[in-house]
Amino acid sequence: MKRKNISSGALWEDRVGYSRAVRVGHTIEVAGTTATRGDEVVGKGSPYEQAKYILEKIEQALQQAGASLQHVVRTRIYVTDIKNWEEVGRAHHQVFQDIKPASTLVQVAALINPEHLVEIEATALLSTDEAPSPPATAP
Repeated sequence: MKRKNISSGALWEDRVGYSRAVRVGHTIEVAGTTATRGDEVVGKGSPYEQAKYILEKIEQALQQAGASLQHVVRTRIYVTDIKNWEEVGRAHHQVFQDIKPASTLVQVAALINPEHLVEIEATALLSTDEAPSPPATAP
């Protein structure tokens, strides 16, 4: 199947060797995403603002892959303090209230930057008619 790598232009992508998202066939995996714009942390001190910004970044990656938030079937949410689950959950609800993907929210010891309070991953599935056709084979 054809593979499409989607980049957000973050300097970490080349440095670490990953893509913001990867589409293979009808599956799109969006990498762990933080509230980072350039070298700035967006929403410092606010789990809600960080989650909101992250979900916007995920939506942009999905659009580049030919999908939308409607295609998301799973999210994985990592927080540095489980006490922030309600603020993060509120941002998630605002985006996914009608979509209701399967979701996991766990506390982790730390994220790459101490100012990051939240990191979110997503998996999206397109229907088979939305998946790219396999490459034509020569006769």
